[in-house]
Amino acid sequence: MTVVGVLHPGSMGAAVAAQAKLSGAEVLWCPTGRSSTTKERALRYGLTAVSDLRKLVDRADIVLSICPPAHAEDVAAEVEAHAFAGIYVDGNAISPATMARVYAITARGGATVVDGSIIGSPPTDSKSPRLYLSGPAGASASVAALFVGSSVETRTLAGGIGRASALKLSYSNYQKTSRVLAAVSYALAHDYGVEEELLDIAQGRATSYLAETDYIPKVAARSWRWGPEMDEVASALREAGLPTDLAKASASVMSRWDGFRDAPPGISEALKRLHIEPDGEPY
Repeated sequence: MTVVGVLHPGSMGAAVAAQAKLSGAEVLWCPTGRSSTTKERALRYGLTAVSDLRKLVDRADIVLSICPPAHAEDVAAEVEAHAFAGIYVDGNAISPATMARVYAITARGGATVVDGSIIGSPPTDSKSPRLYLSGPAGASASVAALFVGSSVETRTLAGGIGRASALKLSYSNYQKTSRVLAAVSYALAHDYGVEEELLDIAQGRATSYLAETDYIPKVAARSWRWGPEMDEVASALREAGLPTDLAKASASVMSRWDGFRDAPPGISEALKRLHIEPDGEPY
């Protein structure tokens, strides 16, 4: 039986890790320092709790790191400190340069590192996100085998460490920024009383985010995670010699919604907060 450790089971991490159970794997997690919400989620998905990170690392064949991007290097360092020598999968939304640092950290402890990126919503019976993998072929194949027959579709990329991260941020750069731009555009129209006309225009284009005003509160609630992801997008763009202005601006806009962490506000409150600087002063 393959033993998988997941760090840390948020809404995406827990759902993805639970899919690995369908292949017969045992999935471990460490509740130390985690919130009651995380503990309830892990219980709901049937993950096996261990008392500390040392026990998780000692037992796991594969470790999945699926956490907010700002913590990716810290999580890697925690695992490296316990000399994990199995397969370490960084499935976070980080730039290729950050992934290179994660690789250096975890490889130092003896791990075989796989660069992973998840595109799509948490897996369910009706939703199938893609897990892209790049890095050593054998290790990538072992990770892909965990999800055969599950709601997670795995795809392997040639070219080594950094490719999966680059793909994720290429997608995030459009997806996240488009959502933010839609919110700002709707806020401007709302201020001038022309939001219905804007919606009429947008609804003539079936794929426009401007037509999805109900999604704006969800964007606000996720901005605490999406903001750091856009900082990583900016890093990736800078490394490629491309403009970083829009990615940085998106992160700055998202910081105005910091107080809504995982708690979607009403749409009026979400729009109101766009007019207020993070320090509480009117824009």
